[in-house]
Amino acid sequence: MSTQNRRSSFSSSTASSMAKRHPSLSSGKSKAKKREPLTNLTNQNQVASRNSVPSSASVACSTKVAKTKKEPPARTTNTRSKICGNKLPVLQNVNSSAVVVVPKASSLPQRKEASTTVATVCVPVKNNLDVSPSESDDMSVSMDETMSSCDSIKSPDVEYLDNTDISAVESIQRKAFSNLNISDTAEPEGKICSRDLVIGLQREDKIVNIDNIYSDPQLCATYACDIYQHLHASEEKKRPSIDFMETIQKDINVSMRAILVDWLVEVTEEYRLVPETLYLTVNYIDRYLSGNTMTRQRLQLLGVACMMIASKYEEICAPQVEEFCYITDNTYLKEEVLQMESAILNYLQFEMTAPTVKCFLRRFVRAAQDYRLPSLQFECLTNYIAELSLLEYSMLCYRPSLIAASAIFLAKFIILPSKKPWNSTLQRYTLYRPSDLSACVKDLHGLCCKNHDSNLPAVREKYSQHKYKYVANKSIPPSIPQAAFQN
Repeated sequence: MSTQNRRSSFSSSTASSMAKRHPSLSSGKSKAKKREPLTNLTNQNQVASRNSVPSSASVACSTKVAKTKKEPPARTTNTRSKICGNKLPVLQNVNSSAVVVVPKASSLPQRKEASTTVATVCVPVKNNLDVSPSESDDMSVSMDETMSSCDSIKSPDVEYLDNTDISAVESIQRKAFSNLNISDTAEPEGKICSRDLVIGLQREDKIVNIDNIYSDPQLCATYACDIYQHLHASEEKKRPSIDFMETIQKDINVSMRAILVDWLVEVTEEYRLVPETLYLTVNYIDRYLSGNTMTRQRLQLLGVACMMIASKYEEICAPQVEEFCYITDNTYLKEEVLQMESAILNYLQFEMTAPTVKCFLRRFVRAAQDYRLPSLQFECLTNYIAELSLLEYSMLCYRPSLIAASAIFLAKFIILPSKKPWNSTLQRYTLYRPSDLSACVKDLHGLCCKNHDSNLPAVREKYSQHKYKYVANKSIPPSIPQAAFQN
């Protein structure tokens, strides 16, 4: 049979050539060892580290009354420690009328009654220790509420008594409670304390360090930030044109491209290729079509040649060229596949490394881990949404990192629709705010909603299996509220 007779149009031979499977796998035909399609599935929740709240207050304040005595007592040695870098000044009794003389008189307000002075004693209290004002290492004695603690005064001539001035006590308590965020109203039983709620919100929005696992060399914790900074910078250089169907291609259209990608999804499942191979294959196809016209009869040849190149790049045991000829029902000869491979490599100038959606998904999924999310189901759902974007030609207008971040956003919204999908950690590691994702998330949401009625079933059937947690069968909310995209 001649080569010309064996070829038919791409649209007419799609059903026969693409649907055929490998019948000789069970009859002894050699085939590469099968591998699991997802290699980054983990079932460990990465819970954000939280700062512990001290169990006891670090400062306890007691209020005393310093009452001057009519007769000066015997002098005692000043053994108190320094405050604010200066020794505590000493009160001296000038005469029996108990006139108080302070070294820094300008820092004290004038008082009408010199016989009685209110002193505030702030003593740092250590756990399980009873510390008295005379035994404290750091004690500030203020002659008035308006005094600075740095101008504290200590005198052996002052006698400390229990305070009976209720108004002064209440004023000090109000200031202390305000500084310590303590409410003087009792919290009802069975309800969350208001201050605990504030602490919980702070913890939830705290940026979590996901690059602190140095025991796993594959995570590259030491230079992960540098790697992804480079990927963000290079993703623009390795992107295909967003309008090649309108400007370059004359014989193929958007539907033919979608049919080809849908078939390639089935091939990756049959040969158990890793997901990175599929994403690189589509990237090579679109980049080649951005500068070279292609006929519909050779579009499938382009697909298998690009997948063979991606397999050599990503797989441990890549399928042989004969196998790629076989899955096309021998529509193309081995020499034709190798010639197409050479043409692709030369046009792409052997720049095979390209940042794809899968590259960014691996990191963004780790940043999105939450104790409320079932990790395996969440990861499968993000991969399902991302692979749906491969079928859609219009999604080429979005950067791969933006599609990956939008898939994370949409997956979190589908699993936890009542929770806000974005937080500070995701914004830190994705470099996107919620408002930046709005258009892409809505397009991905539309793909998920209409995929159940699509005539391209490969992705849906793939993720309707038990090993992918049936994520393709999850119910999709009909709409996403605009409030979810607020920064």
